[in-house]
Amino acid sequence: MKEGIHPKYHQATVVCASCHTTFTVGSTRPDLRVDVCSSCHPFFTGKQTIIDTAGQVERFQKRLERSSRA
Repeated sequence: MKEGIHPKYHQATVVCASCHTTFTVGSTRPDLRVDVCSSCHPFFTGKQTIIDTAGQVERFQKRLERSSRA
């Protein structure tokens, strides 16, 4: 390995913005901030929430209902 070309390796502290969980990982940055972590992500927790701001879910349900009747 060449000297002086590799970045410094740190034990980084990761902070989740959603649930404020903190844990450490190896990284080239000393601290990291993430929006969603494995403690609050729906895939890992099994709890899925649907955020519907414009009524898109209801419109989809209506289209699905119409297509199943026809």
